[in-house]
Amino acid sequence: MKYSDNQRIQKIYENAEKLQNYINEHGITRDDLLNDYAIQWLVTTPLYNIGEHVYYLSDEYKTAHPEIQWFMIAGLRHRLVHDYDGTNWNIIADVILEELPVLINQIKELL
Repeated sequence: MKYSDNQRIQKIYENAEKLQNYINEHGITRDDLLNDYAIQWLVTTPLYNIGEHVYYLSDEYKTAHPEIQWFMIAGLRHRLVHDYDGTNWNIIADVILEELPVLINQIKELL
């Protein structure tokens, strides 16, 4: 199914919000993200989905909103999918705990 840019932005927001809510509701910590294999698996699916939708946003849309690091988000998805064994969980913990709330606010402004 081909999504419009607006539909993709909505999907990115929904996935990010669900992930953020789960992290908060379950009190997931940096230590959990670094050491708990089940938590690592849990967070990767929403990150894949967010990255996939970002990757397929039109170049025009991404250019019109340069405040969001589209390239980094799509790149993270590719690294997680294609180099899973090489995942640096410190970086993923930073993304989840520090960058995700920022992204949610940025995306919310686009809706």
